[in-house]
Amino acid sequence: MNIIESLQSKNDKESYQLLLQLEMQASKSNVLYGYFDEFIALLNHKKSLVRTRGFRLVCSQAQWDTENKLEKNLDILLCMLDDEKPTAVRQCLAALHTVILYKPDLSEKIEVKLNTMDLSKYKDSMISLIKRDMEELRKHCCDSRL
Repeated sequence: MNIIESLQSKNDKESYQLLLQLEMQASKSNVLYGYFDEFIALLNHKKSLVRTRGFRLVCSQAQWDTENKLEKNLDILLCMLDDEKPTAVRQCLAALHTVILYKPDLSEKIEVKLNTMDLSKYKDSMISLIKRDMEELRKHCCDSRL
């Protein structure tokens, strides 16, 4: 089974462990950059968990993105911040910190998306958590432009 198939496996526990291993690899080398387009394709999956894995892995490639694929696909990525699952949104917000760290030129566009997010579809308990995550990311966006 290849990486992309494994990320879509019905065994969520194994897929999550693979995600963590791949994120660790991505923090150390560009060995996964060749999978960038496949990770982007996961954003179209019917399962929110798989879309989130794809999002996180795309973001983890930021420091190796010599071809500006993140910038070219940013609109697609930012659509994940409208996911119906609030936990997916929170994970995506966290993953964007890596993008801002290595691609500070994208922070303004990310901040525009943060300012237009509609949180009304989530429970109040989740809205407060998402708002906190958004504020942390906004601060990171501002810091990256200094």
